[in-house]
Amino acid sequence: MTETTAPAHPGKRPGRNAFFFVLVTVFIDHLAFGLIIPVLPQLIQELAHVPPEGAPLWIGGLAATYAVMTFFFGPLIGALSDRFGRRPVLLVSMATLGIDFLIMGLAPNIWLLFLGRALAGISGATFSTANAYIADTTSPEERGRAFGFIGAAFGLGFIFGPVAGGLLGEISIHAPFFVAAGLACLNFLYGVFVLPESLPQDRRRALNLTRANPLGAARHFAKLPHIAWFLVTSVFIFLAAMVYPATWSVYGEIRYGWSPLQIGLSLGLVGIGAAAVQAGLMGLILKRLGLIRTVLLGITVSMLTAFGFAFAGRPEIAYAIIVVNALGGVTMPALNAVMSRLTPADAQGELQGAASSLNAIGMIIGPLIMTGALYAFTQPGAPIYLPGAAFLLSAALLVLALLPFRAGVNLNRDALPKSGG
Repeated sequence: MTETTAPAHPGKRPGRNAFFFVLVTVFIDHLAFGLIIPVLPQLIQELAHVPPEGAPLWIGGLAATYAVMTFFFGPLIGALSDRFGRRPVLLVSMATLGIDFLIMGLAPNIWLLFLGRALAGISGATFSTANAYIADTTSPEERGRAFGFIGAAFGLGFIFGPVAGGLLGEISIHAPFFVAAGLACLNFLYGVFVLPESLPQDRRRALNLTRANPLGAARHFAKLPHIAWFLVTSVFIFLAAMVYPATWSVYGEIRYGWSPLQIGLSLGLVGIGAAAVQAGLMGLILKRLGLIRTVLLGITVSMLTAFGFAFAGRPEIAYAIIVVNALGGVTMPALNAVMSRLTPADAQGELQGAASSLNAIGMIIGPLIMTGALYAFTQPGAPIYLPGAAFLLSAALLVLALLPFRAGVNLNRDALPKSGG
């Protein structure tokens, strides 16, 4: 990667080792999260004393708790990284993530699960700060591909995490939480010794509390319509994408009778597809289609596959759709690259913080409406039995995402590249 900043710590440069650490951080973050997905429904059933059909509402509440905390703290974390640097934010986030999983693994009741998710949401700046770190250390022309590597690390986490979680869940439904906590703590120690700072002193900004709150950040970027339209697009995309973390594990159990191991294997296939597309094909797709058409490709594929999942009555059909759905993973890396191009170099952390908070709106509402749809259409006496109802809702939201995206493109035709990344 092209380095565009001076080293913030004497004798250290944010080169390959630092870039690798950021990738490992994102990988472990999502590996740890993937570990718990296959067993979370069973843990909720045990702690809340509900049947499988009753678990979706609790899962939605846990996801919404995480998102509410991210909404309120995301801009502050982004602003802190602009003021004090990316390194301390990444390290604190990793340490808190370890504490979160330890609390969840030891929780004797459902309410301690909510406490753990709240702590994780407060420190949930890993992804946005990692994006800011990449923006610090790459040229504008390289960022689309670099963000693709971040997406690939996310995918790799979902290759190994759910599969390992399913296997560990066969031993104990608590075991994946303890393994996740250990991985987060190990990565924290790795970062202490390896990670240099990417943001030099002369590019740091004073902490502005008006901009460092969620509404202040939204108002700031609302003054720049070209940024605001793309941020609205990301809200719709995140809202639609919540169907997978919010409902997949329960959906698989209800519709296909899957065990935690089978759920983990299906999510592992999701991760393999995401990694293959984002690490292996992202650069080629960007070169052939450019940023704008790459985003359109991703939204279209995600919309069609969500519709397919809604009516996939057999597990082998669902597996086939998972393979195709991998192409949808190009959407957010390309959209992040679009927004990064239109943002000054000294505001990259603030951009990612604002994006994190606005996307958290989708993460707050999304799990609630997706799990609500699954719950409403799988209960006795439902007007129609349709476990895939949440996927139909997801497809509709992706259609809506095209509207603000097109508006943003029309406002920025001169500022955006005609082709390439």
